Amino acid sequence: MPLALTAFQGRAGDHNDLAMPGAVLLAHAIGEHLGLEPTVIGTTEPALNTNWDIELAAAMPGLRNLQTRLDAVRTAGQTSVTVLNRCAAAIATLPVIAKHHPDAVVVWFDAHADLNTPEASTTGYLGGLAMSGPAGLWDSGLGSGCSIDRLVLVGQRDIDPFEQELIDTESIALVRPGERLAERVVKAIAGRPVYVHIDCDVLDPGIVPTDYKIPNGLTLDELRSALTAIAGGDVLGLEMTEFEERFTPDTPPATAEARSLVAALAPLLEVLRAR
Repeated sequence: MPLALTAFQGRAGDHNDLAMPGAVLLAHAIGEHLGLEPTVIGTTEPALNTNWDIELAAAMPGLRNLQTRLDAVRTAGQTSVTVLNRCAAAIATLPVIAKHHPDAVVVWFDAHADLNTPEASTTGYLGGLAMSGPAGLWDSGLGSGCSIDRLVLVGQRDIDPFEQELIDTESIALVRPGERLAERVVKAIAGRPVYVHIDCDVLDPGIVPTDYKIPNGLTLDELRSALTAIAGGDVLGLEMTEFEERFTPDTPPATAEARSLVAALAPLLEVLRAR
C-alpha cells in the first residue's frame, strides 16, 4: 500500500486522558475512509499534567518508538498519515519528515503557534514547544531540521508575545482565519512541497472535542476548502492531533464528529492515496 496509517496513543504532555483513545478513534475513522487498518504505537497511561521536562522524560520511550515507525514508513517509500494524541508528539514526527524531505514546508494548522522555547514558556506546557523543537530552537533530544523559513502557520489566534516577536523578526508566514483563507494558504506555500499538521483546536470550539477552546476558529467547510487547495500541490503527508474521545468524560464517544472531520480531510486523503 502507498499509504501507512499510524495512531500514537503514548504520553505526550497530556492535560487529561481523553486524547490517547481519541487518537485511535480518529485513526479508525480515517482507516474506514481509506480501507486501512491503523498501526497503533504506544500505551495509554494516566496523564501527568506537569512541567515540560518531566513530561518529555516520561514520553521519550514512546516518542522514540513513534520515530522508528515513521522512519521505517518513509524508508519503505510509503506516505504517512498519522494521528497523534497531542501536538507535543510532533517533536518526534517532524524531524523524520525533515530527514527524508529536507525541502518540506510544514503547514501548521493550529490555534497556537507552539513556537515557545523552554526558557520563554510561561506555562511549562510541552505542547507549546511542539514546533520550536523540530525547528531547532531548543534541543528535545529527538532531532530537528525543520527550518522556520519553511513554516506556514494557519489559523492561529492565541499567540504569545515571544512567539509573535519571533514571527515578526523571522518573517514566518502567518495565515490568520478569515476571508480567502485557501487562497492565502496557497500563496504562502508558494509551490513548495508540504507536510500538513492539523491540531483540532484550529476549528471553532464545539465542532470536535479538543482540549483548548479558542473562539473564532475555522469551520469544517473552511478547513476542507484549504485542504482542497493544498491538495493541488505536492503533499508529502498528514498528521492530526488533539482529537479527544469525548467532549466530557461523561458523554458518548465522538464517533460522528470523527467522521465529520474525516469528510473535511477527504480531498487531501484522496490525493495522498493516489501518490
